[in-house]
Amino acid sequence: MNPKSPPMTGVGALPAMVPASRGKRSLQARRSRSAWLLVAPTLILLAGVAGWPLVRTVFYSFTDALLDAPHEYLFVGLANYLEFADGEAYGVLADPVWWRSVRNTLWFTFVSVSMELVLGMALALLMNQKFRGQGLVRTAILVPWAIPTIVTAKMFSWMFHDQYGTINDLLLRVGLIDAPLAWIAEPGLSMWAVVLADVWKTVPFMALMLLAALQMVPSDLYEAARVDGASAWQRFRRITLPLIMPAMIVALIFRTMDALRVFDLIYVLTSNSEATISISGYARNQMVAYQEMGVGSAASVLVFLMVAGVAAVFLRIGRFSEPREKQS
Repeated sequence: MNPKSPPMTGVGALPAMVPASRGKRSLQARRSRSAWLLVAPTLILLAGVAGWPLVRTVFYSFTDALLDAPHEYLFVGLANYLEFADGEAYGVLADPVWWRSVRNTLWFTFVSVSMELVLGMALALLMNQKFRGQGLVRTAILVPWAIPTIVTAKMFSWMFHDQYGTINDLLLRVGLIDAPLAWIAEPGLSMWAVVLADVWKTVPFMALMLLAALQMVPSDLYEAARVDGASAWQRFRRITLPLIMPAMIVALIFRTMDALRVFDLIYVLTSNSEATISISGYARNQMVAYQEMGVGSAASVLVFLMVAGVAAVFLRIGRFSEPREKQS
């Protein structure tokens, strides 16, 4: 065969192509096996730490087990969730306190996460600018996030004290109030106290997540927009916001899931009162305070389903926000 002649095409070339494709598939299979071997320890650990307790919780939610005697139980089906007997409804879904805790949790989640997003975005945009002491500011903003939640709750309980708290003293000095407010005791103020404490602690997390995304935006885009006469708001809406949207959705997922599971902040700050009780606090009361392990497990399963559903909605929103060519 003439070495300068074009390569053979058609049917005669198929035998030469088949080994190459088989080799490619074999390489992909080996890589897939190696990937599964690498993630297998993590999957086994997650199954033991999270999966098995979840399975046991679901199991006990269908029983009448008590916390002091978990091995003595009878199956009651869906009675812990909802049951009708003698014309009345029983179970978690028929308990007014449960629905109060759901409203409290959803209100707390919406208000706190919204405030954290706005304040976190403002701080991220500020820290993204070049100024003297930039590194010190970025380090200092981590302090609230590093403080344990229990310490934060105790600190704010002192700050919100009706007689000796610094919050009332400051408001009195500037003339915003005429008399000290019972932030922790009054139902209309206690939830706001919890929200302010949570926002103070978790705004740094949102700010740093958004700052990391802002630093990935090419500066050439902003320079081109300035040349075209785009205003600061137009640059933010047309360039910054679309490019940091994936990171923003991830941050919102983490913060929303955290807020829906809130327990320790409310328990320490307001003693899990009915005005501030969360769904996790309700599950804790049923299981620990009332010793109703079956009812507490049913409430825990409902908490898990709520958190998982909200996370799925955010993931779906994130998928729709991706460019169409990337999805295809």
